Amino acid sequence: MEFRHLGRSGLMVSEIAYGNWITHGSQVEEEAAAKCVKAALDVGITTFDTADVYAGTRAEEVLGRALKGERREGLEIFTKVYWPTGPGPNDRGLSRKHIMESINGSLRRLQLDYVDLYQAHRYDYATPLEETMQAFADVVHSGKAHYIGVSEWSATEIRAGWELARDLKIQLVSSQPQYSALWRVIEPEVVPTSIELGVGQIVWSPIAQGVLTGKYEPGKQPPAGSRATDDKSGADFISRWLSDEVLTAVQRLKPLAEQAGLSMAQLAVAWVLQNPNVSAAIIGASRPEQVYDNAKAAGVRLEDDLMKAIDEALSGVIERDPAQTVSPAKRP
Repeated sequence: MEFRHLGRSGLMVSEIAYGNWITHGSQVEEEAAAKCVKAALDVGITTFDTADVYAGTRAEEVLGRALKGERREGLEIFTKVYWPTGPGPNDRGLSRKHIMESINGSLRRLQLDYVDLYQAHRYDYATPLEETMQAFADVVHSGKAHYIGVSEWSATEIRAGWELARDLKIQLVSSQPQYSALWRVIEPEVVPTSIELGVGQIVWSPIAQGVLTGKYEPGKQPPAGSRATDDKSGADFISRWLSDEVLTAVQRLKPLAEQAGLSMAQLAVAWVLQNPNVSAAIIGASRPEQVYDNAKAAGVRLEDDLMKAIDEALSGVIERDPAQTVSPAKRP
């Protein structure tokens, strides 16, 4: 495993991070989830990402049990706050009330005294940013988190949050956006702003929900048991990638992966890691074999000619519009 700084901070994270969105507490049984966490530890992954909303808070509980007994100082554990975790109007968003209650809930479920990174899971337009950042500062100053980060914030929002964090003497060190060879919306604005401010990207869905593995083929039904056939595991989310045009383009990556001596999944993960602003790529897994395969992308250097060939293969189906980085206009 290779390690990188998280943004301009002194915190080192594993290039491959393990995330449990969708899987833990929902798609796979706890025993299988624990085996995937064990596989992550086996390959040298030290960075684990979750959120209070995943599987209705169960994902944090599963991850906490799976990591129980591991040396805490040797791990970087991240979680998030914003999406609803209860029925009330204050069980969501980034108000002081919800942040202060949510960090305590996350720590209880994870069986931790602190998290290494606490992230705003989206931007909350219903709460003054000053209120949100003061609450985050109090979380950090109380020792319940070391750093703060954001997820799916625009470049303008990142800059405003970073400036307030600086004034409050805390470090906003990370952004967690969707990013893959198919989804490049952070490149025009978020990445340049983040480089300027010293904010690192912890990217999710580097394999585009499995589409970049090549297992979904044009004109054919999705494989049985795949994410595209499982309503609990994001079938609606993956549907954006299942047009014949996209799937045909992805098939053109197969010979490129073979020439590079990589699986399709390894090629996809290695591709996002070529961006120097990316601190880590989050992988998810329902089977340990997926962890072992994806982790081999760490430390891989793709030649410029290969990067150009990937662009040519996917030409016409790449999403680049920075306006796609957007939070809900109203709290969910």
